[in-house]
Amino acid sequence: MNPGAPMAIESRFLAALRGLCAVIALGSLAAGVLAVGVGDDAPAFALPTAQGVPITLAALRGQVIYVDFWASWCGPCRRSFPFMNEIQRRYGGHGVTVVAINVDSKRADADRFLRQYPAEFAVVYDSGGGTPGAYDVKAMPSSYLIDAQGRIAWIEHGFLDEHRAAVEERIRALLPAR
Repeated sequence: MNPGAPMAIESRFLAALRGLCAVIALGSLAAGVLAVGVGDDAPAFALPTAQGVPITLAALRGQVIYVDFWASWCGPCRRSFPFMNEIQRRYGGHGVTVVAINVDSKRADADRFLRQYPAEFAVVYDSGGGTPGAYDVKAMPSSYLIDAQGRIAWIEHGFLDEHRAAVEERIRALLPAR
């Protein structure tokens, strides 16, 4: 055996390890750069309703859109659904649309949740997870308020009852003056 062979193997291993670390560091940096934030264009989506009819962000352009990501196992989602029903009832006639994006892998779980907590707003399904990934969802529920030009105006990860008034104030601020 060549006496330099172990050193060459160790050298190649260290070079590969440095390369892997660089890839991980660049991936972390890119993830931070790709995360959506207030003022950014909202990532497009086209997702089916329970009836299979797609709802697209593009079709809602010109409206204020409250997008909410939820799952059947999410405790705070049980409190957010009555609030979203209220938002849709109160502001739907003024150009606000609530769209709740379910991320359950099993549709039956979402259906069971909806029987218990009915929705008076649009519910669409993304079991593959592409849309929550595009929006950089960090918690359930996560809500994104999108202005009439398609830009993100506000983000909330989680749902807090004490933020209801502030959310409504933000919605009213995005509506055209009457």
